[in-house]
Amino acid sequence: MPKIDNGPPDYRKNLPPIIEQNYGKWDYHESPRPGVLKHVGPAGALYSVRCASPRLVCVDFIRDVCALADKYCDGYLRFTSRNNIEFLVSDEQNVDPLIEECEAQGMPVGGTGASISNVVHTQGWVHCHTPATDASGITKAVMDDLFEYFKRDDLPNKLRIAMACCLNMCGAAHVSDIALVGIHRTVPRMDHDAIRKGTEIPSLVASCPTAAIRPDPKNKSVTIVEERCMYCGNCYTMSPGMHIMDAKNDGVAILVGGKVSNARTAPSFSRMVIPFLPNNPPRWPEVTDAVRHIVDLWIENARRGERLGEWIERIGWERFFSMSGIPFTDKHIDDYIFSRETFRTSAAFKY
Repeated sequence: MPKIDNGPPDYRKNLPPIIEQNYGKWDYHESPRPGVLKHVGPAGALYSVRCASPRLVCVDFIRDVCALADKYCDGYLRFTSRNNIEFLVSDEQNVDPLIEECEAQGMPVGGTGASISNVVHTQGWVHCHTPATDASGITKAVMDDLFEYFKRDDLPNKLRIAMACCLNMCGAAHVSDIALVGIHRTVPRMDHDAIRKGTEIPSLVASCPTAAIRPDPKNKSVTIVEERCMYCGNCYTMSPGMHIMDAKNDGVAILVGGKVSNARTAPSFSRMVIPFLPNNPPRWPEVTDAVRHIVDLWIENARRGERLGEWIERIGWERFFSMSGIPFTDKHIDDYIFSRETFRTSAAFKY
């Protein structure tokens, strides 16, 4: 039969031989060292060597990675959902030489077990059209500061950090231990000439999730009800005349306590703890210092096995604000009246 473009290929056709032979028969797994996972089955052991990579890479970088895979693991590798590279090695003798060469090429090995893995992030200034901050720049600054925790696996539990450059959050920011979210704080500045010349008014009105945009037939444009605007930037996607980016008032909010895992406690959404920090590229010192402070506080006080949100829930949010020195303001109160009354945050849905 001819090949058709209908969904992804069958993953079973691309499995390494060692996985095919052990499929459904694995005996146990362990972590010999940070950055290395060992899965053992009747046909032998598979070593997954995890190393960090930037989310945005060039063709030459991909070629270098593939050359390493060809040299040490018969070409078998995979990318994780957090942009880590995992080399799937079936020969134990190749593990140490692979790690040495990865480190020499600037790809540090780590991020497994109770450690900080790569930051998953969105496009930011490099590509997106509605960001309130950069993604790659903040991710680089934060991970440079927290790099020691990528190479260690003795934290209370794993820590997942996510970066979303605007409230639309095309990253996993709403369910990460620490989430950095770019926020706009002013309503769009309208260019009525651009709206009249190149915008479908009904589509622009319909793009607003809070019905803040109203048609203005007299001027063949639109108006904005400012008290209903949530500064999401959806309108700019529909019309280049709705300018949402604001260099002076855009910034970063920090949310904590989210997780996808259903282990021990149910999945949970992140909650905002710092409403606004300014954009100060290229190193964003205020954001970096705030993240480091929260991480160190969790490491010093959490019990073994506690995720960041689980630790906060145990001690109480009031005590967390007291211990961290983060001021509690009216911005922390959820008074948004247009959201659903409840959100299902458990992986076990009941109706």
